[in-house]
Amino acid sequence: MAHIASSVERVPHSRIRELAEIAMRMDGVLRLYFGESNQPTPEYIKQAAWRAMEEGYTFYTENAGLPSLRRAIATHHRLRQNVELDPETEIVVTASGVQALHMGIRTVLDPGDEALVLTPAWPNGASIVAMANARAVEVPQPLNGRYSIDFPALEAAVNPRTRLLVYISPSNPLGWVATEEEQRQLLDFARRHDLWLLADEVYDRLYWKGAEALQPAPSILRLATRQDAVMVVQSFSKSYCMTGWRLGYLVSRRDAISKATQLNEFVVSHAPSFTQKAGETALAEGEAPLREMLARLRQNRDLCLEALGAVPGVTVPAPEGAFYVFPRIDGASDSFALAKRLLLETRVGVAPGVAFGAGGEGSLRICYAASLEVLEPALERIQKFLRAGA
Repeated sequence: MAHIASSVERVPHSRIRELAEIAMRMDGVLRLYFGESNQPTPEYIKQAAWRAMEEGYTFYTENAGLPSLRRAIATHHRLRQNVELDPETEIVVTASGVQALHMGIRTVLDPGDEALVLTPAWPNGASIVAMANARAVEVPQPLNGRYSIDFPALEAAVNPRTRLLVYISPSNPLGWVATEEEQRQLLDFARRHDLWLLADEVYDRLYWKGAEALQPAPSILRLATRQDAVMVVQSFSKSYCMTGWRLGYLVSRRDAISKATQLNEFVVSHAPSFTQKAGETALAEGEAPLREMLARLRQNRDLCLEALGAVPGVTVPAPEGAFYVFPRIDGASDSFALAKRLLLETRVGVAPGVAFGAGGEGSLRICYAASLEVLEPALERIQKFLRAGA
């Protein structure tokens, strides 16, 4: 009998999706398990897509994406991060941030290679490593007031097969943001060990320290040279409420971008033409709507911290970015079972901490990007559930 590929068999089922699929069969669930707002895509972006279709943007584009969008991305990075990028050779547009992650990882890993992954982390990175017939080695981030990086553990984990280090900042699920010094140490570590360094920065505009001035979280690109083996994954999903539009991009050294562009042809050809034009409009006109979204998210963040902080036995570090809280529940040894009970008993859906790898067990991830009409009753139910000795 013909068998399924072993590399595919090794890819675990997403435990976030596993729980979500239960919730989707239920009525009246307050959904806080996915990483998205329940706010619709802003009208100005939708209108841009309609205009693009009317103007004929329904045909193939370059594998690397529309030159006009790549130029807009380069301008965006110059204005927001003070980073100069060559739109022709250092940017490839992708059909989502996860596809950018896939292209980046696939470009630098061979079968049998290893990748270090800072965890708890969104599980897609480690799963894509497995799909490349490589091995993900999880290195947990310790919690001491705030999350940090265990550099001695990284040193202990690296070996001759290690080719890549992956991290997320701002972090999904932790809300942690790498400081400039932490980024400098990561870059030095990658240089010393001749590793690729891949930073998932899709939440960079959701950064609480810089929110008042709309300053993004600092990018690793500020420290890297054009010769460094650095990749940055980006997406339009979070900052512009475009999760269903599937638009992202990868920034890297020109040799990596050249190969990722070639791979695009065999994976997706290119992101949808009219979606790319809508992305241009999001970058050009998105600052005022982003300011409004950040004000709403900050209110939601503070509401979560107040509600969860009042529950005995719950530790909830203040997020520095993104739109998640990751409360640790004393005595919780099976976070999937805990999240499932919460769902079945209260009709509130959250993501189990175990879904995010090493260091995640005993915690729950709550996405606070929902409207107050959803978030407030959800927090009331979570409080009652946990106070009852969940």
